[in-house]
Amino acid sequence: MAASDEPASAGLRKRPKNRKAQLALAAAEMFCERGYHGVSLDEIATAVGISGPAIYRHFPNKYAMLVHATRRLVDTVLAATDLPAADGPEQRLHQLLGVLARLAVEHRRVAGLYQWEWRYLTPEHRAEFLAELRTLGRRLAAPLRELRPELTGRDAHALVRAVLSVFGSLGTHRAAIVRGRAEAALRRVAWAVLRDEPPTPLVPEPECPRPEPILGVTARREILLAESIKLFHRHGYHAVGVEDIGRAAGINASSVYRYFPGKADILAAAFYRASERVAESTAAALSGATGDEDALRRMAESYVELTFERSALVAVYLAENNNLPEADRHELRKVQRLHVEEWVRLLVRLRPGLPVAEARVLVHAGLNLVTDLSRLVRFDSRSGMDRHLVRLTLAVLYA
Repeated sequence: MAASDEPASAGLRKRPKNRKAQLALAAAEMFCERGYHGVSLDEIATAVGISGPAIYRHFPNKYAMLVHATRRLVDTVLAATDLPAADGPEQRLHQLLGVLARLAVEHRRVAGLYQWEWRYLTPEHRAEFLAELRTLGRRLAAPLRELRPELTGRDAHALVRAVLSVFGSLGTHRAAIVRGRAEAALRRVAWAVLRDEPPTPLVPEPECPRPEPILGVTARREILLAESIKLFHRHGYHAVGVEDIGRAAGINASSVYRYFPGKADILAAAFYRASERVAESTAAALSGATGDEDALRRMAESYVELTFERSALVAVYLAENNNLPEADRHELRKVQRLHVEEWVRLLVRLRPGLPVAEARVLVHAGLNLVTDLSRLVRFDSRSGMDRHLVRLTLAVLYA
């Protein structure tokens, strides 16, 4: 019997012409909220009010929905930024930033496709996705270099990448803010970034991330935790098995269970380790501060240092929330919110007229800029990039 596109109780109602678009949107929002692997086809079907088998009228499988959703996102962005000629590069950038700010707000619930979920694409589809993002980057970089002819191509690319991180940051949190204020804040921050010095040298990260030092003492449990973090960062939580973790640590898979009850417990341990590192660096920054302005600068410095020294740990901390056991997920999200509020508290004291909701948007934008770039570049403090990024983060916060 052929699968119906509506529940039996729907009688003779006609199937909506935009059913495929409804399914793609529901899937994209659920992927971003709970992670690609945490969503089933039946749940997507329920969200749009159809039976599970009816999905196959539109998509052969869940992966096809991910491909369709990422394509729709970049197609929407490229279509909206394909603008007519403007009166000079500054006007062009004003137009582009306005469009991107609007899209960031309108598509906030699916921004995670750009931020994290695209990593589950196959190499072929990933290359397609990244090629379209490069097209967007060139549309911003061309007028930027006209406006600032002293910038090299690498400089312009670094600033554009930072701007895209700012717009993408709205999808990394749920802080409430009025739409108009959100768009205005994002435009203002983007301009602050484009007018600043570029965080160069920006060098593409190699395919195999640089090895990180073993966390803490070299006990077997610590080695397992360190190797797990590298694997989760490189391949994603769901693509890594206990056998892979044991092999990387030089032990049998069965021996892993002497130290952790299961893979989810290893992930939770990584999250608690990351939250401890963040808390330690924040406390150290605040303890030596001479005032609020110095405290904010010190927090920016410590966050940049921590993010680049422990890039795999921080990336896992940000990307794998949805795969934590529920109790740990709620506890750690509370810790994350408290960390953000520490930044917000300082920023509002330094900028008394700044609404708290807007301050949260600025803080998330600054933090996301740093963590985003940490996934894409090699970092050496001798290059001065740490100072560049601290200054760029502060430019975002004071925009």
